[in-house]
Amino acid sequence: MFDIGSSLCEARTRQGFDFTEMEFRTKVRAKYLRALEAEEFDRLPGHTYTKGFLRTYAESLGMDGQLYVDEYNSRYVSSDEDLPLQRHRVPMPARRHREHRESRLVVIAVIMIVLLTALVIAAWKFGDTPEPKVQGVNIQTPPVSAPARGVSVAASGGASFVVVRAAGSSGKPLYRGILERGQVRRFAPQRLTITLKSPLNVVIRVAGVSVKVPKSGRMTIQGGS
Repeated sequence: MFDIGSSLCEARTRQGFDFTEMEFRTKVRAKYLRALEAEEFDRLPGHTYTKGFLRTYAESLGMDGQLYVDEYNSRYVSSDEDLPLQRHRVPMPARRHREHRESRLVVIAVIMIVLLTALVIAAWKFGDTPEPKVQGVNIQTPPVSAPARGVSVAASGGASFVVVRAAGSSGKPLYRGILERGQVRRFAPQRLTITLKSPLNVVIRVAGVSVKVPKSGRMTIQGGS
């Protein structure tokens, strides 16, 4: 057996190093190096870190690091090794109890799902209400109106300039203007002369029946009576 702390302190002092230099060489904080030399091992994180620091510190001073680790183990570490690590281990009975509880919760969840599914199916199968009977309704068909009499001029394909006169009359026209798309002008049954600027855009009906519009856009027709 030998004195761990005194041996490290003597080697460091003999080589002329201070703790700042040794911290740089070992990458171990100076406060831990001081604790090693003072053998205040309770100031270190645990057995594993302590043994690692001892090995590094001793070897950086040119000594056998394993020798210091063995000395530390013989004096400070029991045969069942790191107690701090054992504090984090889950005892087997507790682990088994937890696994058993989780399995039981899974079984209960599955049973609940099956029961809910059965209830939904039963409600859908047996809970349908009969459809109400619909009483017959007499639907009256409106009477068909008689065909429109007279002449209608409709701008169905687009706008067109339209002039409508009574045939043989040179006076004021019955209509003169632009029919926009969708507009319709109706005239009483009589003989009419019609002039169209855009004949392809216009549909002319006599007593509800379409008549052919010439490409010239000028025509004389006999209005229905």
